[in-house]
Amino acid sequence: MAAFGFCGDWCLLVCDKKIVAVHSKQSRDPYVFDCSTVEKKPKNKTNENRSNDDGASEDTGSDKVLAFAVSPSGKLVALTDDTKRLILLHCGDASWQCISIRFVVRRCTALVFSQAEDELLVADKSGDVYSFSVVEPQREGELKMGHLSMLLAITMSPDDKYIVTADRDEKIRVSHFRCPYNIQSFCLGHQEFVSALLIPSAHSHYLLSGSGDGTVKLWDFESGRRLQSCDLKHLVEKLSSEADEEKKPTVSHITSSPDQYHVAVLCERLPTVQIFTLNLESKEKLVPHTRLTLPHCPLDMTFDLEGRLWVLMDSSDKMLQMYSQRHGSWECDAESQDLMTVTEAFQPHWKTLEANTRTNSRFEHLVKRSYDNVEAYLHKKQQRLDEQQLKRTKTHKVNDNKKARKEMSRDVTQSST
Repeated sequence: MAAFGFCGDWCLLVCDKKIVAVHSKQSRDPYVFDCSTVEKKPKNKTNENRSNDDGASEDTGSDKVLAFAVSPSGKLVALTDDTKRLILLHCGDASWQCISIRFVVRRCTALVFSQAEDELLVADKSGDVYSFSVVEPQREGELKMGHLSMLLAITMSPDDKYIVTADRDEKIRVSHFRCPYNIQSFCLGHQEFVSALLIPSAHSHYLLSGSGDGTVKLWDFESGRRLQSCDLKHLVEKLSSEADEEKKPTVSHITSSPDQYHVAVLCERLPTVQIFTLNLESKEKLVPHTRLTLPHCPLDMTFDLEGRLWVLMDSSDKMLQMYSQRHGSWECDAESQDLMTVTEAFQPHWKTLEANTRTNSRFEHLVKRSYDNVEAYLHKKQQRLDEQQLKRTKTHKVNDNKKARKEMSRDVTQSST
């Protein structure tokens, strides 16, 4: 996994097994947390016996970071890795601290803090959501709710009233936080897996969702009513083959500016960022504003506290790009001192990440494959009918021949007598 974010004035780079924090304003040593150096879950007796009995071994992961989240205040960071560890970090003004290392039941796909920052919700590949206490950082997680398919995204309303979860079966479920068995609504309408969710903090009754069907939708999520749908097919450049032209962009990330007026949408493996304006007072609430063309395919993006858009790209030479809004348009700010400082600090860690690791698709295996076997079925059916007709024709001819020989034999017998 390769991702980028902000924790206050600290820039965060998730780079394979590491999370690296660099201060963007002051000259400080970077903070590096390496998951490969952290203790693993010890084998218990049950697992040892199972290993001896049936050959199964303790599940070991690759230590790669699978998901991370920053708390609303920017003082806490949570990450989970392929070895099923859940790590909670505290970001201070001058230093970082590892608060706790706990273990999850299954590999996780998404994390989110409650607005009160007293709970951390963890969504996993089996469709379950677990709640981990932040106030009691050593307490084990509790099962909160579950889906019937893999969860891909999770978020919470700014008032901590609702949990919003999205799965690979195109469903968005809105559940009450304190009693998740009580479902408020479903937001239905996507044709592929739902891969990104965002509730703008200034517009707490509205939800933005992105999907593998190449659309971004705006919802009144309490009622489940869809307000608008924007198709992103125009982001896909004209491809050579007709088969490729049918592919739709997969929305991988949605984020909003601090003033909640601009929304940026990132699609997997497309060198563009689509920026919308969000005005809930107008008829068209989500309006395309700017399309940024990038020199390389983006991996992640985020806004900083000053409203600048940072884009992490799949390139060893130019890994970060920053855009600032001037006079109503977004312009590349390549000469920014903050950008150069952060890039220089991240570069040594970034070069250790293999290119094929950076470009691995998170969603390619989730796309539905359609198979048209009707034509083959009709062809085989026609073959069977032709064979049956041919068989009947041959049988009819044989019977006619037998009948003719019989009549001829009778005529010969009669003439001889």
